[in-house]
Amino acid sequence: MAVVGVTPSKSRGQNFLVQPAIAERIVAAAELSPRDEVVEIGPGLGILSERIAARDIGRLTLVELDRELATRLKRMFAGDLRVRVVQGDFVRADLKEIFERPPVKVVGNLPFNVASAIFRRLCDAHRRISTMVLMFQREVGERMRAAPGDRGYSALSVFAALYWRIDLHFRVAAGNFFPRPKVDAEVLRLRAIPHLLFAPKEESAVAATVRACFSSPRKKIRNSLASGLGIEPREAAAYLERARIDSTLRPESLSAEDFVRLARALVETGALSPDKMGTRDA
Repeated sequence: MAVVGVTPSKSRGQNFLVQPAIAERIVAAAELSPRDEVVEIGPGLGILSERIAARDIGRLTLVELDRELATRLKRMFAGDLRVRVVQGDFVRADLKEIFERPPVKVVGNLPFNVASAIFRRLCDAHRRISTMVLMFQREVGERMRAAPGDRGYSALSVFAALYWRIDLHFRVAAGNFFPRPKVDAEVLRLRAIPHLLFAPKEESAVAATVRACFSSPRKKIRNSLASGLGIEPREAAAYLERARIDSTLRPESLSAEDFVRLARALVETGALSPDKMGTRDA
């Protein structure tokens, strides 16, 4: 089945938002103002794009992977010099070209199958972003805004807390999309944290520490850290003691500040190289 002549691609996770009231609410949450630079990821049929372009803004960049949809968007906004369409994969794009005039505001109904990968790239570019209003699969959104001790608190929760302040969220029922997905969605507004808990040179070590600690999240942190780093539990306990963290706690009990402190202890003792690369797995 097609909508406005476009057949959604299941392999690309295309579930088009078709409810105008929800689109209005998402765009309103971005609090757009004159001269704002806006980037929309995965504009699809343009239901958000049209409403963003109707505002008094500086420029709108639409990043669309699907070539057919990108061509359609170029036709839609052919007369609006503020709008540029970039056909390509946001996960692999040169973000300096996408975020040409920072700080930017980012809006998007993210494809569920690549939302975590897109979020990791946005964390990498956080210094170029002021505000984001993004839609995720409901479960992912709940994990992102989970606090220490909450059900669903995970590595993704920690990375969200390290880079962003989530100050708004609302649920979007599956019936507001075409085709209808199997799960509901959740919209989050994320404000970039101006002063991070760690220095740029510490970033990769912090990422590696979080990933190691959540390698076995149901275990006590002494054991999960040992497993993640390939060391003995007694060594892990010593590093945790140095960081003033109870080694009998579980990873889901620790705050973002705790992980930064642990990363520093690991680097100071030589257990982790300062340039140790870590990936932000969801």
